[in-house]
Amino acid sequence: MKSEPFKYSWDDLNRDKETVWDGVRNHRAANNLKAMEKGDQCFFYHSNKGLEIVGIAEVSEAGLIDPTDPEGKWPTVKVKPVKPVKNPVTLKAIKANPELEGIELVRLSRLSVAEITAEEWEKIIAMSES
Repeated sequence: MKSEPFKYSWDDLNRDKETVWDGVRNHRAANNLKAMEKGDQCFFYHSNKGLEIVGIAEVSEAGLIDPTDPEGKWPTVKVKPVKPVKNPVTLKAIKANPELEGIELVRLSRLSVAEITAEEWEKIIAMSES
């Protein structure tokens, strides 16, 4: 899940304890939200400024309708913070890793909610721990 830190940052999520991930109006990103289930974990990525994965969040409620959508067509979830990653993983490091060349974060860089495979998740976790 990507957010510009000056709009909503990892620190904001920790302060709030939980938030609705609203405002998604891209069909691919919306499908990624629809696929999320309670308990799923996701990376929190600072876009625009920082360009790095900074934390792990968890879906606390799934299958919601975005309250900012007057037509009630767009999905959303609630997320809560789990923990910061040990060391932020930069977009530059992700792009430099040949094992992550197909990752949606890079391939579909405009998505605010990108799919991460189990293999990509493990590789990014390993990168954050080194």
